[in-house]
Amino acid sequence: MNSLPKFVVSTTLSEVEWNASLLTGDLPEAVSRLKRQPGQEILIFGSGELVRSLMSLDLIDEYRLMVFPVVVGRGKCLFREGSEMKVLKLIEPRTFSSGVVVLTYRPERS
Repeated sequence: MNSLPKFVVSTTLSEVEWNASLLTGDLPEAVSRLKRQPGQEILIFGSGELVRSLMSLDLIDEYRLMVFPVVVGRGKCLFREGSEMKVLKLIEPRTFSSGVVVLTYRPERS
């Protein structure tokens, strides 16, 4: 992971480190430009707000949802009330010996 390029979306940072580039300007255009470049998949870690923004712009090609065998009773909600409904198709379920399940979905495009 250290050697992979990283792209940071931020409204407050002006500089980034750790092999990272700052995405500035129009978010839909910046992400669309990244998606057109050859290379590896674009993964999002740790930003529900960014995911919600990209979902509303229809810029997510695949969802990998991880289900952990722990109930904490609270937490942040990825899909907010009032979000547009998305129909997803299950592509691959994977279960690990730890009990973690990774569900890979793709949006059904009309």
